[in-house]
Formats: sequence, structure tokens, C-alpha cells
Amino acid sequence: MKTIYDVQQLLKKFGTFIYVGDRLAELELMEDEIQTLYEAQCVTKEEYSMAILLLRSEIAVLRDKQKGE
Repeated sequence: MKTIYDVQQLLKKFGTFIYVGDRLAELELMEDEIQTLYEAQCVTKEEYSMAILLLRSEIAVLRDKQKGE
């Protein structure tokens, strides 16, 4: 798993499609959903760790951009 797209594809395997029109909100919802799947033991620890790392880094980038505006 290397991109946010890969995270979306992982969520898609479980029937989860997230689109709300706000990229930051979407990423936060994806993070919550990955957390829930991990707690339900539907994803491995490696999948969980990589997905959370990707999502949190993208969230940080978007927040930095918003602060700069």
C-alpha cells in the first residue's frame, strides 16, 4: 500500500465508498473506517499501520495548505 488510492481500494473490498466533497473530511472518515475494520480484525496490522500512516500524512499536508491560505 503506497497511496491514498490503495487505501480507498482496501475500503472498497469491504463495501465502503467515501465521498463527501471535502478532501480533509474524506480522509478523516477513511481513518475512522480503517480503525473500525482493524478493531473488527478485518484487516491485518500491517494494512492498518500503512493505511493510517498514509492518511495521517495526507491530512497533515492538507492542514498545512489550509493554514498557508
